[in-house]
Amino acid sequence: MPRSNSEIASRLMGMVKPLACPMAAAILFGVGGHLAATLVPVLGCVALLGMAGFGPLPFFAMPHAIAFVLIAFCAAFRGFLRYGEQLCNHYIAFKLLATIRDKVFGVLRTLAPAKMEARNTGNLIALVTSDIELLEVFYAHTISPVAIAILYSLALMVVLACIHPLFALVALGAYLWVGLFIPLITSKAGGRAGLAFRTGSGDLSGYFLDSLRGLKEVVQYGQGEARLEGIRHKTDSLHVTQAHLKRVEGLMAALTGASILVFSLGMLALGFVLSQDSQITPSGAVLAFVMMLGSFGPVLALSSLANNLAHTFAAGNRILDLLDEKPLTSDVMQGKSPAFEGLHCEAVCFGYEGSDNGAAAETPDGYTPRNILEDFSLTLEKNRVLGIMGKSGTGKSTLLRLLMRFWDVDSGSIEVSGTDIRTINTTSLRNLESLVTQETQLFDDTIARNIAVARLGAGHDQIVSAAQSASLHDFITTLPQGYETRVGELGDALSGGEKQRIGLARAFLHDAPLMLLDEPTSNLDSLNEGIILKALDAHAREKTVVLVSHRESTMAIADQILIVGEPSPTHKPTISHDDKPEKGTHV
Repeated sequence: MPRSNSEIASRLMGMVKPLACPMAAAILFGVGGHLAATLVPVLGCVALLGMAGFGPLPFFAMPHAIAFVLIAFCAAFRGFLRYGEQLCNHYIAFKLLATIRDKVFGVLRTLAPAKMEARNTGNLIALVTSDIELLEVFYAHTISPVAIAILYSLALMVVLACIHPLFALVALGAYLWVGLFIPLITSKAGGRAGLAFRTGSGDLSGYFLDSLRGLKEVVQYGQGEARLEGIRHKTDSLHVTQAHLKRVEGLMAALTGASILVFSLGMLALGFVLSQDSQITPSGAVLAFVMMLGSFGPVLALSSLANNLAHTFAAGNRILDLLDEKPLTSDVMQGKSPAFEGLHCEAVCFGYEGSDNGAAAETPDGYTPRNILEDFSLTLEKNRVLGIMGKSGTGKSTLLRLLMRFWDVDSGSIEVSGTDIRTINTTSLRNLESLVTQETQLFDDTIARNIAVARLGAGHDQIVSAAQSASLHDFITTLPQGYETRVGELGDALSGGEKQRIGLARAFLHDAPLMLLDEPTSNLDSLNEGIILKALDAHAREKTVVLVSHRESTMAIADQILIVGEPSPTHKPTISHDDKPEKGTHV
């Protein structure tokens, strides 16, 4: 959602409130530093004019020796003040960047998994890295420089007004034009291009990351040139956008330089006229010109900032979009924490493109998508194994995600132990359930730590026991480093079946009373499938299991089997505790 630059700046500045004291110190150091820098040429001019025997010097009458001592002091003191300003600014910037990262990752956690599955990974990586880093420009080089420029300019205008009020008016016009109007023109000219550049950069990162991940398929099917062409096309688009931004930057830099020259010469001409009319002394005219010429540092910093702020505000807009995004399901913190006593679904309707009230939303092309689950009811008692089979797209995996409350149902209800899962504490619900999906996400760490994700602080014996239950221990012991073997990025060092068994080991280690297994043996051969099923059957005496699979052999351990098909108003697949089929029976 595009925002105005003023709105973005206001939101970003609101995060500075806890660091008001370091910000105030940065501003004071900055103003003092620029005043010290300005005094160096002014005092030099005073000394030279005095030595040349010119008329009285307003405010600066002093012996030559004292003027030279003050020049040395101001030069040294300027360095100290500049260091203090930069120290405070960067402390604020890095502190706030850490805070923003914490906020971003907190939001990502609440958005996952429902709103994260459709996101471009490369774009997301660009957002949490380069976009956040760009905010350093705003916090370290924008907020305090703006305040410094205002305060410093006011101080110079007061001094110039004491020489002659017209000097102050010329200075005011110069400072407003260079420090305000030129940055506004630059921001307006490059704002849309800056947002397009940041978005395009994220798209390029995502495309490139996809190409790297699918490199084997790209090579196998001869798609290398096509992927390279795609990268070239996206790079060329970025180049066009960046060239536009550079042109704007160059034009504004030229305009700024010309403006400084014009206003400085205008000040000199005004001084000449006023001295000719005897309203000021010639020395006063020279001092006004020297002060004006050397006073553009702070406002010039604002003008050059506008060239970078197009990128910065675009990055800020993308970050604020993420921070403002609402999760599809909100964590429950003050709810109930029941023990697991059974599961019940009543008239559940759900569609990924459905509206909040369960009615299917109409897409722009007029197509109205159907619900994945419609009027679905189910009752499952404790310590039973339910097998679910059916064609793809009939909602088997969706049901497991609804049970985990990754999404909320559009209508109907899901209850655990007679309690609607929307009122159960999220942490408690996660402790009651273990979900094993077809694709197990592994971290670039050791096998032991990848299994221990399911229970932080688990001991080695517990990890080994979980691996044995998942038929993984014997394989691990054949590895030179055993459980300390690293699995590589995304688990690339392991096969699909080995990854899946790590997912099962996590579920066994988590030791939740309700196990939700989505195709848990799809990547296993028949021998390992039999071993896994035997382990699951042994655990089923003390666990409740919902087992989704296309394999009939996997259903051998099920107490009940549910065949799901196309939902309709007259089709209500139900398992009732009053009529338990025998193991292997179809319901």
